Amino acid sequence: MIRLVGGGLLLVVAAEVLAIVLSAGRWIMPVAGLAVAVFLIAARLTVDAAQRRSVPKPPSDDPAEALWRWRSRTESTVQWADSTREDWDRHLRPRLAREFVLATRQRDPVALQATGRIVFGDQLWPWVDPNNIERTRSREPGPGYATLEEILRRMENL
Repeated sequence: MIRLVGGGLLLVVAAEVLAIVLSAGRWIMPVAGLAVAVFLIAARLTVDAAQRRSVPKPPSDDPAEALWRWRSRTESTVQWADSTREDWDRHLRPRLAREFVLATRQRDPVALQATGRIVFGDQLWPWVDPNNIERTRSREPGPGYATLEEILRRMENL
């Protein structure tokens, strides 16, 4: 809006200067009036356009909708458990590792490894370990839903 007012003022001044330079003294007032009219039309169109813009709908705080979104995200995440190791490493391992680190509050990598082996055992820890991503075996099948379920059960017990 500030640019519009500045532009309108500049338009009026430029029109009057042009009328004075061209020695058209009797046209100074009509030219200034025309410049003001153009400015007012532009201001009106700008204000109307601003009012017509659709205001984005704020996210709903409806508990049912939030539960539906959470369930949808969870279902799509769980589907990666029965896919390849690459999909597990890309979609599930980061989330599991993040939740495990937050739950145990371990910052030291050696302590994290030790805690992970205690909580999950030698069979499950490699599927949660954030440092166990292997690019060479990416096409192997993932551990499956049963392994994910057991990992989640053990994380609930933390």
